[in-house]
Amino acid sequence: MVSPNLLKINEHKTDVIVFGTKQKLPTLKDFRITVGDTTRIPSSSVRNLGVIFDSSLSMTSHISTICRTAYMHLHNISHIRRYLTIDATKALVHAFVTSRLDYGNALLIGLPRDQINKLQRIQNMAARVITFTPRRDHMTPVLKDLHWLPVKCRIEYKILLHVYRCLNRMAPLYLANLLKRQSPGRTRSSEQHLLDIPRTKLASFGDRSFRVMGPRLWNALPIVIKCCGTLSAFRKALKTHIFKAYYC
Repeated sequence: MVSPNLLKINEHKTDVIVFGTKQKLPTLKDFRITVGDTTRIPSSSVRNLGVIFDSSLSMTSHISTICRTAYMHLHNISHIRRYLTIDATKALVHAFVTSRLDYGNALLIGLPRDQINKLQRIQNMAARVITFTPRRDHMTPVLKDLHWLPVKCRIEYKILLHVYRCLNRMAPLYLANLLKRQSPGRTRSSEQHLLDIPRTKLASFGDRSFRVMGPRLWNALPIVIKCCGTLSAFRKALKTHIFKAYYC
């Protein structure tokens, strides 16, 4: 089977997954799909571009994999920490831990707090390894000294970067077309650069989507940040704003 872009699908490596609510998925238990000469049964989870998706989009498997891998790397780094400078330790932690926390993290927006807290514990442990902070010490001052945004804020930061790119023609159309500015007839909307927030039926799916969460976070930003002329200026102003909002 050859797709229109002349890429041949490998039938034996093709996975099928059906997304839906926990109430709807059982009604599709006999669902099958034919790929070439092979009949595929939907999987409960699949990996795509390094991210593990489950059928209910809970991202539980993905987060568990991140935590398992990150704990392993932090355990190894902690064994050699006394031989490393703080800068070398930061470099290792970024390469093996925080880069994993940040990869694809926009997909984690709107997840329950207990799921995000699992990743926050990873970040806290990474900060302890870098700074030799005892386990019983409170971590907020340590994260502040490292100039690290907490996991939840890093997710929101990533979403807002995508929104800025979409509004300034720096993103692909399939993303940019998801966002709509509020009616220009509304004076306040045009002055504040507000976006429409569409209504959804499902909190677990629709409310977590980029077309909903993006405008919701964007509309809450101060106008001075929305009007930044360059991406680098927006990045800097956004991080400063989120940092002060959380720590100050």
